[in-house]
Parts: sequence; structure tokens; C-alpha cells
Amino acid sequence: MAFPIIERMIETLAGPGAGEVEDLTASDLLALARGSKTAEDRAAAELLQVAARWADLHPPESIHTAASFTVAGCEHEEPIAGPGTPLVAEFCVAELGTVLGITSGSAKKLIGHALELRHRLPRLWAQVHAGRVPAWRARAVAEVTIHSTPALTREAAAFVDAQVAAVAGKIGPAQLDRLVAETIKRHGLAGQDPAADPEDGYLHVDPRHVTIHDEDVHFAGTVRLEAEVDLADGLDLHQALAHRAATLKALGSQESLDARRAKALGDLARTQTALDLFQHGHTSGPDGQALPVAREVVLHAHVDATLSGDTTVFGSTGRLEEGQRLLLLDQLKSWCGDSRTKVTVKPVVDLNQPKAAPGYAIPDRIRELVVLRDRVCVFPWCGRPARGCDVDHVTEYDHDADAEGRPQPGPTHTDNLAALCRFHHRLKTHTAWRYAIIEPGIFEWTSPHGHRYRRDRDGTTALDPPGPGQGPPRIPSPRR
Repeated sequence: MAFPIIERMIETLAGPGAGEVEDLTASDLLALARGSKTAEDRAAAELLQVAARWADLHPPESIHTAASFTVAGCEHEEPIAGPGTPLVAEFCVAELGTVLGITSGSAKKLIGHALELRHRLPRLWAQVHAGRVPAWRARAVAEVTIHSTPALTREAAAFVDAQVAAVAGKIGPAQLDRLVAETIKRHGLAGQDPAADPEDGYLHVDPRHVTIHDEDVHFAGTVRLEAEVDLADGLDLHQALAHRAATLKALGSQESLDARRAKALGDLARTQTALDLFQHGHTSGPDGQALPVAREVVLHAHVDATLSGDTTVFGSTGRLEEGQRLLLLDQLKSWCGDSRTKVTVKPVVDLNQPKAAPGYAIPDRIRELVVLRDRVCVFPWCGRPARGCDVDHVTEYDHDADAEGRPQPGPTHTDNLAALCRFHHRLKTHTAWRYAIIEPGIFEWTSPHGHRYRRDRDGTTALDPPGPGQGPPRIPSPRR
């Protein structure tokens, strides 16, 4: 299938070379910038069409083979957009995601947005492909209508579509939330009589939330959070942070006001009484009983260390599993010394020393080695931390081999194990996706359509595409 708009975009972006760009006039540069942006918008619109068509090719019926049966953990039909949109085969998102270089979750969202726009927001869909509304803005509307609570009926979504299309999609997040709230009110979706409430329908949508973006960790060891709270709660929180920040300054803190307010928010999350008493030299209460541990957050930090005589010398930097980010030793010291934190030091695991165990079960010592070696799910572009993943036998363990006197083809050995999140573990087990260990920590995947990817500690690399006329391999029967 050819995508002329995407091809034209590539030609536009790759048009003048670096030297030629330097020779362009200001007017030429502006024209090139406008053309590049137009090509980018058209390519994004065409990608939505591709995603919708990909869903068309993978309806729930595509899951079933000649014999109709259900196997626990097998693929199932997946609703990824609002009521009234087609269902799709669950695992189809993985291959589209890998060729785009995005996660399966991101591919699922892309397909969901495409189906939502095509089936429930057709006016906005038409404006995207007419070039009047950029794809990113339309996708923002689709994200809201898909996840509205309560869910929008097809008729309610059509009302939103008509209102948004009337202004060519130029609507901000606050206006969109208000529109959806009004839609919920008009269509009686919250269980109330639409004509009975004289107040603003916006009040029927509860926007309160607290979101901590713990998957996006800054190199300084910080994470971003956002919240929407009641006005009274917000004013109380503001007062509490201001008071604590002023207290920290009075106690000698030289940090900025913003840093002290951020630290104060962390203090609120811990046992404040125990923290304050410990800072003033008290480690037990009046009755002599030890104070409870103030901080109970579990972090997995890895810092290189060497022995110098009887002294252990730590490196200045390390790695924090949470967020897969660089860790400074000074940060670790401050976190551990800030409160009565319980610190556990585990033995060093030699990742170059293979380990094996009899039978199918994976002992903790082997699981720990796999977790430390792989760090994340080893499926192409997946970033789920390995500590929360399954440990998979890359070559299937044969439960009947010992009883029948045959060699075990899939031993419980670190050279035959890999970390896979539950979704990609099921994908590997029940579809034609296959992978092999090239060497410990390096994996090569082959998709049902013959695309190949290498996954190692540095990330994912797309290898050679399938050759001309190469079709997808036969899908085997479900495996254990």
C-alpha cells in the first residue's frame, strides 16, 4: 500500500540539504517551514486512516481459527473507543506499534482515536482530512469523548461532534470539558432529569484528580505531578506548604522557596510527627517505644562500589530502577537521611554468571538476575519495569520431557529466560510473534508479518524489513 502524502512529506523534509538551506532567503525559509508543517499535518491525518484501516483488517472474527474454542489468556475482542465503534482483535495493536516505533499502549490509543473520530465524530474526521483541523487537535477531542464518565452514547458524541466541528476544532481543554459536561446533562447520562437542574451542568462532572507522572523521571531525580482539588482543599494545601516552607527556612534551609514547598509536600506524605521528633533528636516516644518508620517508599538503587582496605567506596553515580534514570549518590544519601528510613543492602548479583534450576518454577535468585539484566520488558519498544513483569521461558518448557525420557528443550536457565510484561507474554504465547536470545540480554523478535527487531539494553533497533512477497508465518496452536 502506498501513502503518497507521507512520501511527499519525506521529500519536502529531505528537500534542500544543509548547505542549500543556508543559501535560502528568509521568504524561502518561511515557505519551506509552511510546506513542511502542511506535509506533517497531512501525514498525521493519513496515519489516522491507516490506523482505522488496520482495525478493519483485525475484527474479532479474525481471532478465531477453524475450531472455535476459548483458551485462558488467549486473545480477545477489545473495545478501545466509545460505544458504537467496532471491536478489534486485542493483539493487533502490537505489530502496528512496532513498525511505528511506539509502545503497544500508544498504538492502542492511536487506533482508538481513529475509530472514535471515524465512527462517532465524523464531522471532525472530515475536517481533519480536509486539512482544516490538525490531527493532534482532533485526537485530543477523541481522547475526552472516549474516556468521559459517564460514557457518552453515540447520540451524545454526535452532539459534541457538531459543536466542535462548528468552530473547526478550535476549542481548548476547559471549553471541551464544559461542552462534555453540558452534553451529559442534556442527554441525562448521569441519571438526572436534564430539565430538573437549573445549575450549570459542569457541576455534574467531577474533575478532581491527582496524577503523578512517575514514568517520566527528570535526571535530577524529580517527577511531575498535577492535581485538581476542591477550592477549600487547595487553599488549605497552599497554607500548609507556605507554613512548612517558612519553617524550613527558619531552621536554616538555604533552598529556594519552590524547592522548600516541594519538600514540604513530601513531608505531608510521611508521618509528620515522627519526622519532626527525629529531626529534633528524638528516636522514641515518652514511654520509650521506638517511633514508627516515617518513610516507607521502596526504591531499587544500584550503585557501583569497590573495597579499599576495610572501607567501601561508592561511585558518585548509579541507576534508579524506578523511572530507569541516573541516580546521584548525594541524592540517595539525602533521601535516606531525611527521615527514619529503613535501608536494605542486598548481595551483589553477578550478571555474567548463568544460573539454572530444575523444573519449571523460577526461584527468586534466578528471577532477580533476569530482572537486573533485562531492566524492562524485552518486547520491542516496551518500557514496563522488569520487576513487575513475568519471567518467560523463551523456548517453551516441555512438561512431559522428563517423564518421556527426552532432553528438556526449554530449561529454567538464565540463557532461556526473559522479562515480559503480562500483555506481551500473552502475545508471545498465543500469536505468531517469536523471539530468540542472541546472547544474554540481547533478543531478536520476528513479527507475524516478518518484521524483525533487536532489543538490548540500549533499546530497540528495527532490522531488515520482510522481503517482497514474504507473507506472514503460520499461526501455531496456543501453547502453554
